[in-house]
Amino acid sequence: MAYLLAYDFGTGGIKASLYDEAGVCVADGFDAYPTLYPASGFHEQRPEEWWSATVASTRKLLASAPAGAVQEVRAIGISGHSLGVVPVDAVGRLLRATVPIWSDSRPDKQPADFFEHVAEEDWYMLTGNGFPPALYSIFKLMWFNEREPEMFRQIHKVLGTKDYINYRLTGVMATDHSYASGCGVYDLSSRAYDDRLMAASGLDKNILPEIVPATCVLGTLTETAAYELGLPRTVQVVAGGVDNACMALGAGAYREGQAYNALGSSAWIAVSSAQPLLDIGKRPYVFDHVVPGQYVSALAIFSAGTSLTWVRDQMCADLVKRAAQEGVSVYELMDEEAAAAPAGSNGVIFNSALAGGSSLDKTPALRGAFLNLELRHTRADLLRATMEGVAFGLRNALDALRQLVPVAEPLILVGGGANSALWRQIYADVYRCRVERRSAGQQAAALGAAAVAGVGAGIWTDFGIVDEASAVTDRHAPDAACSVEYERVFARYCQAAEMLGEWAQE
Repeated sequence: MAYLLAYDFGTGGIKASLYDEAGVCVADGFDAYPTLYPASGFHEQRPEEWWSATVASTRKLLASAPAGAVQEVRAIGISGHSLGVVPVDAVGRLLRATVPIWSDSRPDKQPADFFEHVAEEDWYMLTGNGFPPALYSIFKLMWFNEREPEMFRQIHKVLGTKDYINYRLTGVMATDHSYASGCGVYDLSSRAYDDRLMAASGLDKNILPEIVPATCVLGTLTETAAYELGLPRTVQVVAGGVDNACMALGAGAYREGQAYNALGSSAWIAVSSAQPLLDIGKRPYVFDHVVPGQYVSALAIFSAGTSLTWVRDQMCADLVKRAAQEGVSVYELMDEEAAAAPAGSNGVIFNSALAGGSSLDKTPALRGAFLNLELRHTRADLLRATMEGVAFGLRNALDALRQLVPVAEPLILVGGGANSALWRQIYADVYRCRVERRSAGQQAAALGAAAVAGVGAGIWTDFGIVDEASAVTDRHAPDAACSVEYERVFARYCQAAEMLGEWAQE
């Protein structure tokens, strides 16, 4: 029996998962690390803590692994959170103890300086970088060049998050196409760094790492890494991929038009396609896929699960107490209460922009709201309206993507928000399409990373293993009557969002 080790390297911590040859997860371990906020817009983490967490999570995993599995681990693959900037010198030493992560928005004047040389719309159409520009790696590097020139002069390479861990595992500095596509100077069509964009940044292209396929074997474990992890030195390490692309693969979205819906604190819908889905108005954000010949294009809302958490904290203290007493999840009790309200929540409409508007909205300054409240309304109405409001926001994303490519059914739901049967049915009714939840669930990114490792190491011949390894656990078809009601309410939701956007701009 051969085993594959996958790391899901997220914002809050790293989860190590061990998969057997059938793609079944047989053991896992998790270790957390903090995010630091030293100044406004600064979101930093310590790469040394990433490595410590990698070691700790691996040790936890191996302690519960099947007998003899340690010696049969053949390959490692990593899914890593995007847009990271890790500067190292020629011998691999960190040049900063803390580094910016994806949500760091410290660049101030750098995007404007860059767009003096390249039109912003041209940049987007070339790169597919649909987030606010300040989040992308090249602008963070421009900031460091101006603000920390002594450190910047020592840079040999700038690595991504998972690329730094790969370096610690193998001693090789490289990245893959999916991660490179978020750097801000990657041309999606040529699948390479673009010289014109690099010239606009004023930086030397040589500080960017070599780009290799996600399945490329970088090497085997160094003696030090093998000792610290408790693994054989013969374990192969593949390049791996960015979290969005690995999650798409693990969710089963790796062929033309296949889509998945990630439902976490934020939420997005992503589609796999042979061409990047680009639109100046809606601004889908695009990453190269870990699967050759495909791209992952997505649109997001910023407050999905956090909207329900906010309602829990502000309105459901009694349910929180009851859940603790009964030993159940408070969200189960909230679901039960929300189910007592009908589709449409008796007229209550919720806009979920509690964390601001996305590219789908009139303005980033958009803020959330409950609308159309009456004295007759109950907490059940507000709970269901919250779930429906998140679904309406994502319906906007789905409609925009449907205008660019045929989106195949069923739509695969992953993440914590997919655990609710009520919410899954609401999505089916609002989207007017079939939805499914699969057994990979919240481990979709890890399964994707394992598949990349398995194909790269020659254990699996293709990526079809993800379809066999992740069985369908729940299916939901749209209810005709509810869908008709939701079309009516969705039209009002869109009118309200337009109004709220106008207010936010005043």
